[in-house]
Amino acid sequence: MSNVLLVHAKGGPPLGYVLSRAASKARVHLLALSALPPAVADYAETLCASVVTPSDAERSDLVSLIVARARTTRADAVLTFSEYAVVAVAEACEELGLPGAGSASELARDKRLMRRTWQEHGLPQPEFRPVATEEDLREATGTLPFPLLLKAAWSAGSTAHQIIRTPQEASAAWRRSREVMAESAQLGYSELHVAEADADFVVEQIVTGTASDWFEDPGWGDYVSVEGVVADGVFHPVCLSGRMPTVEPFTERAGITPALLPKDAQDRVVALAREAVDALGLENCGTHTEIKLGSGGRMWLIETAARFGGAMTVPQIEEVFRLDLVGMLVDHLLGRPVDWPAQARTPEQACGAAGSLVVLAVDGRGGAWPERRVWDFPVVSADVPLSPGSSLSVVAESSLADGSVIPVYDPAAGANTMAALCLLAAADPRTVLRDFETLVDVLPQVLPAATSEEASV
Repeated sequence: MSNVLLVHAKGGPPLGYVLSRAASKARVHLLALSALPPAVADYAETLCASVVTPSDAERSDLVSLIVARARTTRADAVLTFSEYAVVAVAEACEELGLPGAGSASELARDKRLMRRTWQEHGLPQPEFRPVATEEDLREATGTLPFPLLLKAAWSAGSTAHQIIRTPQEASAAWRRSREVMAESAQLGYSELHVAEADADFVVEQIVTGTASDWFEDPGWGDYVSVEGVVADGVFHPVCLSGRMPTVEPFTERAGITPALLPKDAQDRVVALAREAVDALGLENCGTHTEIKLGSGGRMWLIETAARFGGAMTVPQIEEVFRLDLVGMLVDHLLGRPVDWPAQARTPEQACGAAGSLVVLAVDGRGGAWPERRVWDFPVVSADVPLSPGSSLSVVAESSLADGSVIPVYDPAAGANTMAALCLLAAADPRTVLRDFETLVDVLPQVLPAATSEEASV
């Protein structure tokens, strides 16, 4: 049986899901760069041929660590589903002579390099400037059109995003973004391989999206993501994921599979995603490309990742399109034939719809809840009215334990202040969207109130 080394770190699809799919294809050896979620730890020990958690000293040279572990386990393939380990795994695969994202993986990780590459290829994107110091940021505010978005070049999950509306706001935005990156590193949400990556930023123009020009129904966000894979340098689009509107500044609230776009619109979005991925020169990896949708058919590239979409994107695709992307990628990396989709699947080809909702302490308009609440999924399951046939579950490894006080939403920290991740299966994308709107509206009413002592902790 083939051996696969799975490098685990924060982010990506739930570890339990990934392990079950990978283990159905090969003997899995787990290299845990982040602590295993308590809900999955025992399961991982049972399912994996080995589980190794390296010491801090061993992590100092991450590529060498991965290479050594791959050789010890006689790995036939090495992969990760975490944004923070993509570059290290790609470099390790290069050294081992195994298929991976390739030497261009950094272009899909460092937002400064990504934007420069797309600029060289003439692809549509917001105006931008790389910034390494507060002075760089001040100079950029004098040349770029407001409003602007400051983001960390190596971040994920909308962490450290700051909106700048006037030059006078630049200094405070710079300080807050750097603080959040330091806080995120303490939580394990930071680049694991590139030294001092938390010092790299990019500032860019905030372009105006217009969801109503693309979607027939109200309530959709003004951007989509194209989920896909690159196999031997060839991009294969799988499907489109839609969104609810983000929470300020740009924190994702929910992803919905499939996106309910007309066929001609989907084709144009996929064509731009193909150009974006091709320009980066990736070799063998999942891809997740976000695209902003504007008026009159305009589009702008937001970013591409050299891995599958995070949260529940991959499980949603399996639920709706019966495609096990994790298993398919493992097969491909092991040299087995894989029947990748010839073109992106459409809503008409879907078996129902699925979506994942990030529970944040904000209402449908983005306003903070008036009082602190306690997370209690049994209460949510019992008291939130959903559409007939809809099914709601909680992703335990990505959620607080029942009885935990829900954090106050911090716009700069983004998804770091989430309370839970919920998965919904329904008859169609419209129903998922409406049920999520209901959830967002009702949660602060049905969840138990935190006591004054709990809220003060």
